[in-house]
Amino acid sequence: MKMKKLFFVISILFNIGLFAQTQFVASVSKNSLGINERLRVDFAMNEDGDNFSPPAFEGFRIVGGPNQSVSYSWVNGRKSFEKTYSYFLQPLKKGTFVIKQATIEINGQVYKTSPLKVTVGNAVAEERDPYEQYNPYNQQQRQAPAGPSGKDGVHLVAEISNSNPYLNEPITVVYKIYVSHRSGVGGWRELSSPKYTNFWSQNIDVKQLQVQEGTFNGEPYRYAVLRKTVLYPQKSGKLEIEPLSLDVEVEVPSGQVDFFGRPIMKMGSKKVAAGSKVINVKPLPEAGKPEDFSGAVGNFNFQVLPSKTELKAGESLDLKVVVSGKGNLKLFTLPKPVVPASLEMYDPAHKENVQTPLTGMTGSISDTYTIIPQSKGQYPIQPLTFTYFDLSTKSYKTITSQEITINVLDGVATSSAVAENTNKKQVTSNATFAFIKSKTQLVSQSKSDFLGSGMFYGFLVAPFLIIPAIILFRRKKEELDADVAGNRIKLSNKLAKKYLSEAQKQLANKEPFYIALERALHNFLKAKLHIETSEMSKDKITQLLLVKNAETDTVNQFISLVESCEFARYAPSTSTSIQNDYNLAVSIISDLEKQMA
Repeated sequence: MKMKKLFFVISILFNIGLFAQTQFVASVSKNSLGINERLRVDFAMNEDGDNFSPPAFEGFRIVGGPNQSVSYSWVNGRKSFEKTYSYFLQPLKKGTFVIKQATIEINGQVYKTSPLKVTVGNAVAEERDPYEQYNPYNQQQRQAPAGPSGKDGVHLVAEISNSNPYLNEPITVVYKIYVSHRSGVGGWRELSSPKYTNFWSQNIDVKQLQVQEGTFNGEPYRYAVLRKTVLYPQKSGKLEIEPLSLDVEVEVPSGQVDFFGRPIMKMGSKKVAAGSKVINVKPLPEAGKPEDFSGAVGNFNFQVLPSKTELKAGESLDLKVVVSGKGNLKLFTLPKPVVPASLEMYDPAHKENVQTPLTGMTGSISDTYTIIPQSKGQYPIQPLTFTYFDLSTKSYKTITSQEITINVLDGVATSSAVAENTNKKQVTSNATFAFIKSKTQLVSQSKSDFLGSGMFYGFLVAPFLIIPAIILFRRKKEELDADVAGNRIKLSNKLAKKYLSEAQKQLANKEPFYIALERALHNFLKAKLHIETSEMSKDKITQLLLVKNAETDTVNQFISLVESCEFARYAPSTSTSIQNDYNLAVSIISDLEKQMA
């Protein structure tokens, strides 16, 4: 029994010693938050210390603090002490961050807190006041200091034109900032841009902000349009648009008044977000959908236009397939004509003349095919059909072109025909004085026989030499005609030079320039790597170029240029950057030609 009592007393003393240990701990108001929210970090100790050193708070900006609080309490004659340093942080970007250790010196010994992991995600619709978070050490709530809060009259709103569209039906998103008359805005900084996953998007530039009068939640507000975006959903079902969030400099009342009773204003910072939006996209109806439907949605016209219908063998004509109107012009493929085997048809040159106002894409797209007939005759080109979904009638419509007949005439006439009088001798007045010519041309009276002469044997042997040459020539021609891939490579080389030339002509026009430059690069790859456009992934292009002995730096420059062409059409650019991209394309193609030779 004595041993048990002794063990009990020792355990009590040991537990008291544990409770009496010095503690220095860190805590956060939340472990995950939106980019437009604020985070509170507390560093608490149960004994007073010196030389407190906070961490660097990487990935955050300090918007408040350090606030220091001290509390004493007496319970049953025992004293307890607590001291807390509080910081208020604003995240700078999304991701996972670690709040590193803080240090303090207590009774001559250095203590450190444990690292804390915090995840910053998308902006949330409403920002909660971090000053009013629960403190686990003093069981108290803090009061917010004077400054901007969640009710200072600044709101960011995303207005959707249609939240239940069809697949590939255009919708618009307009971002507006509303400011109350009792507040003011000095400027803003974008924290996170909206992401349009499974949407084709086109931003419309807002050249100058215009402040207008309006209402928000039934109250008078001023507002300005910040951004306009046209979206084409590419997938049916529920699609989410991630929010736009801003860090806004807000002018709000400080709670004090001047000599005349007017409120004294001061600047603060507020994070606002438009909130995520869910778009419920309806699939196109399956009933009545034609087999040749390629995804066109809108209201269109369709034409097939030949440059001429009568020509000679060996000449060329252009066959232009055009779709014009209003709809998703950049998001479907045009029908391809089928021509007889005697008409040689090359890959088309694609052209887009499309504008994208707030109501959606409008304009025209076309494919122009070069056709070269090989022999005389009449060749019909069968009618083409183009099908689209008409949003006004909610039904499919099909347009069929007329049949086109190509009449190929004889080839270019030869020059073997000779005029009748060419071989006749013409007597001139000079013949009268022929006997007094200063130089005489004597003709031998004895003529050698043709039989057995050198010319005779030459004509005799010539057929045996010409026939093998003709056979070799025909075989070579057949091999060249059968080499479809080789012919395509030659055509791709020609098209690359053609589009580089076209890009040079369009240096003053951004969108046509990057379209021509991108096609020149694609045709260069077709010629050098023997691949089609559908096979052109960045990884495969890089692998094939390196196999062809291209240098790694040159390959990386080529891939970067291709990516630049894809995005430059929808991003702001200057004439200097366009000229630099053209010079870079010429240099890279020249370097690859040398390295892959």
